Amino acid sequence: MKILLTGGAGFIGSHTAVELLSSGFEVVVVDNYSNADVSVNDRIIQAAKWQIKNFGEKPKTDNDVLPITFYYGDCRDGVFMDSIFREQEIDAVIHFAGLKAVGESVEKPLEYYDNNIGSTLVLLNVMKDHNIKKLIFSSSATVYSADNQMPLDENSQTGNCTNPYGWTKYMIEQILQGVATADKEWSIVLLRYFNPVGAHASGLIGEEPNGIPNNLMPYICRVAAKKLPKLNVFGNDYPTKDGTGVRDYIHVVDLAKGHVAALSYLYRHNGAEAINLGTGQGYSVLDMLNAFEKVNNVKVSYEITARRAGDVAVVYANPSKAKKELLWEAEMGLEDMVRDAWGYMVKK
Repeated sequence: MKILLTGGAGFIGSHTAVELLSSGFEVVVVDNYSNADVSVNDRIIQAAKWQIKNFGEKPKTDNDVLPITFYYGDCRDGVFMDSIFREQEIDAVIHFAGLKAVGESVEKPLEYYDNNIGSTLVLLNVMKDHNIKKLIFSSSATVYSADNQMPLDENSQTGNCTNPYGWTKYMIEQILQGVATADKEWSIVLLRYFNPVGAHASGLIGEEPNGIPNNLMPYICRVAAKKLPKLNVFGNDYPTKDGTGVRDYIHVVDLAKGHVAALSYLYRHNGAEAINLGTGQGYSVLDMLNAFEKVNNVKVSYEITARRAGDVAVVYANPSKAKKELLWEAEMGLEDMVRDAWGYMVKK
């Protein structure tokens, strides 16, 4: 089975590519590398070989050629996307491509709406033209309204998003629901991620944003490595145990495995189905910081600053639907997340 990953060179996409290759799938990656380096292509291959060699049923050597193809281009380019579907016999698509920083989306809303929604519309039209109707969409917990009770389940109120990034995910979900309602042949899974962190155990791939990181863990890693002077903790006056924001952090490898499980589910249902991918456990910013220092025996300088626009106090998942429908649940904990994130930083 051949799976197309849009945005497949990014943080979550690259880890999902490794899990797919390790599980026997063929993989096609398309990315414009706006938030990734082209060198990740080789590192995906090497990480997959490392994983197969160490954990696969049939160990392979470094000389084995893995079934993965890379395309460099923009998913908003319909001619380019059509050429991929003509060249490759795609069975299903996992749509990661999109801008993803909450804070940046508040500053650059037009770019986010154009990129995230535009790429999805082009992809859907090309998929329809080629009669490919199985899709996993990289959605987000930001589609949930800020006034929900915790934990969030798939029936919690959506909309009333607090930032343009969340609105793009919400709008795309509405588009996909409409597509699946109009054409019963479509099978779509809307995976609502919580906060992915960590890195592959090989240390070959991890979170490596271009420029100054927007997400917590890569920022912590760069401060610990003395590449940035200090971490800004946005607010310590939230109604939480230590005043800092609480999030449901999930190891990126657990998240990637959730996509493999969702592929199987695509062939068991029709319509568009939303499913949370989280742990069900909330950790504060200071929890993450303290765990990072303790596990890795390294100091991280930080400063409390004003709240960041678009942030809410507490967000964590009820992941029971994923366990029931996908037969998936997160296996790794906070120590694994901070250890592997730092392991990638030290090795790269």
